[in-house]
Amino acid sequence: MAGKSKLHPRNLHAQGYDFARLVADTPELETFTKINPRGQTTIDFQDVNAVRMLNRALLKTHYNIGYWDIPTGYLCPPIPGRVDYIHYLADLLAEGKSQDAPRGPHIKVLDIGTGASLVYPLTGQSEYGWAFTGVDIDAGALRSAKKICELNKLKITLRQQFEPKNIFRGVIKPNDAFHLTMCNPPFHASKEQANKGTQRKWSNLGKGRSTKLNFGGQNAELWCPGGEIKFIARMVEESVEFAEQCLWFTSLVSKKDNLQPLKRILRKANVVDFKVVEMAQGQKTSRFIAWTYMTKKQRSLF
Repeated sequence: MAGKSKLHPRNLHAQGYDFARLVADTPELETFTKINPRGQTTIDFQDVNAVRMLNRALLKTHYNIGYWDIPTGYLCPPIPGRVDYIHYLADLLAEGKSQDAPRGPHIKVLDIGTGASLVYPLTGQSEYGWAFTGVDIDAGALRSAKKICELNKLKITLRQQFEPKNIFRGVIKPNDAFHLTMCNPPFHASKEQANKGTQRKWSNLGKGRSTKLNFGGQNAELWCPGGEIKFIARMVEESVEFAEQCLWFTSLVSKKDNLQPLKRILRKANVVDFKVVEMAQGQKTSRFIAWTYMTKKQRSLF
């Protein structure tokens, strides 16, 4: 077992990685394993090929995904942290109710920026049986996502956003109703800022300079004009139009300093309720912000 983390109690990776089991299920992973100074089996997490293979093994062993891959250059997400978002969303839906986190295909989830990896629908469907609709602006990402769905015989709806300035408009249809929307937004304001962030990471690792973005990533995955605040602000602005079609709107917020301006934006939008949910993951804390236009009574009937 690799070292324990502070992941959500229901997270299958809270006790670390069982490399013996993973390698038994996915023998190709063994090539990428090594022993760390504490005598534990691990991989080089700065090696995108190693992370890709680990993801493949995790998805096969824990989420019954027989085929998984992403094209070169696309974001390769760390599975445990991504799954945490799913578990905390389940807690959000169960809040104030005596029953456990809701399960089954009657729970509809809209994943904005689903990506080539399809990581949220894959893990969320496996863990809770929810019905996912994945949206992306990138046709290449959607081709990859479609291939993953087809080869695993999964029922996940995929939609392309054709208008770069829109988030919900054009992809939420008149008859749609979603219990949750989720998003891991681009957090840099420009390509230059994204590259500087990469150089900083590589310098901290003693790697010198590199033109490669950490874990890959297309432009739309990593940056947008105005950065994270502008993107989520646009999301809030559009969410008003779909207030009766979505129970909870949510988005990850990578920078804690962005919370205060986002809270001001939500107050101006006259949402009924909003909250920040913190997720402890090892040495760092991530978070998502959630807002709704429905009262508690309306939420209980949704």
